[in-house]
Amino acid sequence: MKRRYDFTNRDIVSIRGFTREEIDYILEVSHSMEPLAERGSDMLRGKVLAELFFEPSTRTMLSFQTAMYKLGGNVIGFAEPGVSSVWKGESLADTVRVVENYSDVIVLRHPLEGAARLAAEYAKVPVINAGSGAEEHPTQALLDLYTILKHKGRIDGLSIILMGDLRYGRTVHSLAYALSLYDVDLHLVSPDLLKMRREVIEDIKDRIKVTEHTDLMEILPDADVLYVTRIQKERFPDLGEYEKVRGSYVIDLNVLKKAKDDLIVLHPLPRVDEIAVEVDSTSFAKYFEQTKNGVVVRMALLALVLGAIK
Repeated sequence: MKRRYDFTNRDIVSIRGFTREEIDYILEVSHSMEPLAERGSDMLRGKVLAELFFEPSTRTMLSFQTAMYKLGGNVIGFAEPGVSSVWKGESLADTVRVVENYSDVIVLRHPLEGAARLAAEYAKVPVINAGSGAEEHPTQALLDLYTILKHKGRIDGLSIILMGDLRYGRTVHSLAYALSLYDVDLHLVSPDLLKMRREVIEDIKDRIKVTEHTDLMEILPDADVLYVTRIQKERFPDLGEYEKVRGSYVIDLNVLKKAKDDLIVLHPLPRVDEIAVEVDSTSFAKYFEQTKNGVVVRMALLALVLGAIK
């Protein structure tokens, strides 16, 4: 590692809080965690991670737990607000001020945008945003970059497609912000109803080339990375609008006949019907590996914010 950055006690709320150099450093540290993910470590022995998940989660919650255990730490928290004092009416601010007394770092998932930022303002321990409404999911973006880097050997110079629910999908918001720090061509494919938020476009358009499309096949033949997202049914205020766009895009073997042989297909999961199961056994499919990469990236982040690596 050529340069080192001190992330001790740093909140990870938005990917926009990082420079490219800092992200590159996190990816380097993540790579160094690969052997530790296999054999384990006591790097964070005696440290406690508190998970406050106000929304359902499988991959994010379990990968943070696994990351902490692999580094020798412990995990407390809840995966359902109904089992906590939130059910009694306790505010988020009060919850984090209580939980910080039991932990060294808080990982928060919440249905409201801005929740992670609010928690970070009140907590004296570092707060990691594990998904805030339809806003952002910064640690997912970091593991997405790590997966791209592992398979392509670079991020600069790639043609990358983000496809699906670009309006409500928080993973694509964070990933778009992160990719804008690199030299990429970014293509956004969605139904008109689910176009990328204007504030995201305005933020990144002066740094990278961004184009919007409704037809995937116009750009698929030249793409290096296809990042697919599901339609976020739970975030639609009107289910009638959801029915209009449900099943808009399906990636199957017939579609992938038009792709480069070395295209990689990513997905933050869970999927519904946007990627056919037949794709799973092909060389294109890297989405299950993404979940594995989430462990080493989150190991790196925990080690960094807890000061075990500087």
